[in-house]
Amino acid sequence: MSLLVNSYFSPDDLDVLRGALDAWCAERRVDIKSVEAQYAASAALDLYQAGHDSREKLLDALRDRKAA
Repeated sequence: MSLLVNSYFSPDDLDVLRGALDAWCAERRVDIKSVEAQYAASAALDLYQAGHDSREKLLDALRDRKAA
């Protein structure tokens, strides 16, 4: 799970994160409010901080992660 102590996300960062998560949920037909989407959101934060800093890179990395 992500540890976001002293993390700062700009509106652009949040747009990238939300765009990738929305696309991932749509592809998998998962409700954005589901537990599965919550795990994906946590993974997305970790991946974003690890350098997957565009919607495309982040979505590709989410696709490559095993389902929780």
